[in-house]
Amino acid sequence: MRLLAEFIVRRARFDDLGKVIEINRKCLPENYPEWFFRDHLVNWGEAFLVAEVNGEVVGYVMCRVEFGLGITVKGLVRRGHVISLAVLPEHRRKGIATALMKEALKALKEKYGCKEVYLEVRVSNLPAIRLYEKLGFKRVKVIPMYYADGEDAYLMARSLEDFSSFRSFTHDLRL
Repeated sequence: MRLLAEFIVRRARFDDLGKVIEINRKCLPENYPEWFFRDHLVNWGEAFLVAEVNGEVVGYVMCRVEFGLGITVKGLVRRGHVISLAVLPEHRRKGIATALMKEALKALKEKYGCKEVYLEVRVSNLPAIRLYEKLGFKRVKVIPMYYADGEDAYLMARSLEDFSSFRSFTHDLRL
């Protein structure tokens, strides 16, 4: 029997930004300046979430809301954009990234009225691609040389029309 660590998912706070930036730098080659994180927290804070284990932030998801032509829905729509998702290596494979994404999708639909959500992911990042596919995302297209190092990205998207079929997997959710 495998015991999963208890964790909580909650809205990010300004005092979490230092740890969020540290996780971003440790886990991802795409790093953003502090003002970028702060801007997302101010403008789309309902969809900027952190995961805690024993009071320590161990992961985050940062999203924003945009208007544009739908990818999965026809016409001009309000859509969520998952900008960044990261979990510290020692806390992976415990359901934390899944919980962060599910709660972010819920917030994008319920708090911001998004009709769909999209993201970019490195074509080599198979664990992330599998996670997103498990959450209903489809590969839409390849974006050549999307990343600074020249790697291609998949554009992945999903409709939020059927989002009610999701249920939360967090044990102790404090938003």
